[in-house]
Order: sequence, then C-alpha cells, then structure tokens
Amino acid sequence: MNAVSLEVKGVGMKSTKLSSIKMCSVAGAAILFGCLSATSQAQATGDQKPAEWKPIEAALGRTGKVQTDGPLKFGMPRKDLKVAIGGTAIKPGLALGSWCAFSSSGDNAMVMGDLVLVEDEVAPVMAKLQANGIEITALHNHVLHESPRVMYMHIAGHGNATKLAQAIHDALAETGTPPETTTAAATQKIDLDTDKVDQALGRKGKDNGGIYQFSVARKRPRRDHR
Repeated sequence: MNAVSLEVKGVGMKSTKLSSIKMCSVAGAAILFGCLSATSQAQATGDQKPAEWKPIEAALGRTGKVQTDGPLKFGMPRKDLKVAIGGTAIKPGLALGSWCAFSSSGDNAMVMGDLVLVEDEVAPVMAKLQANGIEITALHNHVLHESPRVMYMHIAGHGNATKLAQAIHDALAETGTPPETTTAAATQKIDLDTDKVDQALGRKGKDNGGIYQFSVARKRPRRDHR
C-alpha cells in the first residue's frame, strides 16, 4: 500500500511530522490528532481559567466559573436577606440568587443575568444600569406572599465585556448584595431521598449549599438580536 506523509498540529504545539505511514495507520494518526485537540481544549477550559477573563472578574470584583459551553458565570446570592413565606425561611440558593453570565471577553460580548432586589433597590439599580447601557428585559416576582417583598430584574447588554462588568458592579453597589466570601460554607444535610428525586426527573442533581439543584440546558440553539 502507498505511504503517506501527515503533519499533525495541536493548538499551541509545535508541528509534528509523521512520515512513511502506511494507509492502514491513517486511523491511528486521526486518533492522535483528536487527542491533541482534546488536550488543548481541556487546558483552555479546565481548572485553570484563561487569562482573558481576568479583567471581567476584576471589574465585577468577583470570581466567575467557566461553563461547559464556554460562558463565564457569576453567582451572587443575597445572603444578606432574611425572606420568609408563611413562616418558612427561604434559603438564598433556592430563590434569592442573583447571577450574570458573559458570552466572551471581547468588545462584542453579550451579558445576561437576573438580579434579586428588595423594592427600595429597584429604582436606583435600574437607573444605574440604564445609564451604562444595560437593558432591563423584565421586572417581576418569582415567589408570592414573601416578606420582605422581593423583585427579580432580568438584564441584558452588548459591548465591551469589561465595561459591562463595571456597569453591573456599580449597580450592585446600590444594593445590600454582600461581597464574595472565600470561607467555605458549612455543609448542610439535605432531608431528601435524592436518589428517588433523580429517578423521578431522569437527571442527576447536585447539592448546592443545602439545596438540591438541577440545571437543564436547552439543546435547541437560541440567538439574540439576529
């Protein structure tokens, strides 16, 4: 069989010349290429966060987490609030979690999020966001008959990622949202048969500070302003 010459390149790696490989070995070379690419991708999205996200984290004053599909997400639970419904306390991880996520770190980034606010915070936060180019896409309730009253402000923005992060930082300064803490939260036991819950939903949940949480991503692609 004829011999072939292949050049395999991995992202950020020097090219490797593979010569005098028989046709029956082409499949092996393809596997090698896939392994190199997968390794480079894992390095970019693994435990070590790419440096490109650092300016966003610095502007927001918080640490984000890179999601499996690429965006950088920030969780900002309202641990300062003591909210109850009919005498039952609402944990921040259940219904009091502000968040925002950035599609990229460049000048054409998109940010979306949801801010948990008490009524007196709504007006100053809205004014600060709108003054800095962040749109208010919704303002409504997620729970009913709660005390104190809590509102949920959905936001969206397009442009320079660092400037968007700074705008959200300045808006949060109008609220009682606590700064990020580095101390480990105390483990809380979940009074649930989680195996049966997983079985009923057909998905695996995770413990999020005493809240058993499920995240279900929609596979159908969505586009904004397109």
